Amino acid sequence: MNLYEQQAANKRRTWAIVAVFVVFLAFLGLGFDAFILGTPFPAVEEFLTTGSFRSDPYRDGIADEEPRRPMGLPVATLAALLGGALMSAVSFANGPAMVLKAARARPANPASPAENQLIHVVQEMATAAGLPPPSAHVIPDPDANAFATGTRPSNSAVAVTEGLLKILTREELQGVIAHEMSHIRNYDVRLMTILAALTGAVALLSDWAGRSFRYGRTRRSGGSGEGKSGGGAAVLVLFAVWIILLILAPMLSQLLALAVSRRREYLADASGAELTRNPISLALALEKIEKEFQPTASINHGLAHLCIADPKGALMGEAEGFVADLLATHPPISKRIAALREMAYQESTAS
Repeated sequence: MNLYEQQAANKRRTWAIVAVFVVFLAFLGLGFDAFILGTPFPAVEEFLTTGSFRSDPYRDGIADEEPRRPMGLPVATLAALLGGALMSAVSFANGPAMVLKAARARPANPASPAENQLIHVVQEMATAAGLPPPSAHVIPDPDANAFATGTRPSNSAVAVTEGLLKILTREELQGVIAHEMSHIRNYDVRLMTILAALTGAVALLSDWAGRSFRYGRTRRSGGSGEGKSGGGAAVLVLFAVWIILLILAPMLSQLLALAVSRRREYLADASGAELTRNPISLALALEKIEKEFQPTASINHGLAHLCIADPKGALMGEAEGFVADLLATHPPISKRIAALREMAYQESTAS
């Protein structure tokens, strides 16, 4: 896949993932409208009142009983969709500035030899990628890490920690910056910015719905407590699915974002190596990052997917196995180094 095909594929993938989140938000809001704000179906009303189903929905031929009054305007559904759209729009408009501020990143100082070298390397790699130079920033943190942010090449930024500048040679720094430049060129940063906003919207909606659900049960339990009979079997299944998704929504949305992030890291490693034509430089940089790898205090968990290495530290970054792969923001550094060395070996044998 060439550059333009990869960019087009990332744009299509962005819209597909956004569509998944829209459906997710709509389903959570619709369930709240149907089962909480509207008049509950009889069996659902019984569960909200007593915490259990005391009657058999198929008994007495009432399995298909209709709700007692219509749901009305889907307020929660509209609020969920509008809230997700608003958070995405704000993130898209102010994402780069918000990310840099959250990491306490400052503009690189040309008067500092190390930071001046960073500025020059960023300009060189931008030229190699055919992009306008992103702004260069430095994060006041002793750990070795870096990330790129932005919604398009023209407003992108690259930030590296002070610790990274201290341990890398110029060639190794080129490898890291080329990796971040690939995220910008392939529109990965746009995808991850939107994902972060939608994941936050799902988490907020789930928390709000859960609190409202518990409050609704408390109010009902203080009432007459009269058991209601029946309720359609299909209604009970939908209600159960909605409750499960309500509980698991934050985790499921986060897992989707993490899966996208892991795949993008491998692609950025390969694309960055192509920019520098020196896969070993990035491999050596990753080896140093792995050796010095401590938690990056300046970068919070919400920005982990943007970094070249997991800011939570080496134990998370190198954990392997199904569960570790599912919960990690990045593939293990050792696997990335092995892939880059294999790439270098293939280039040497071909030349």
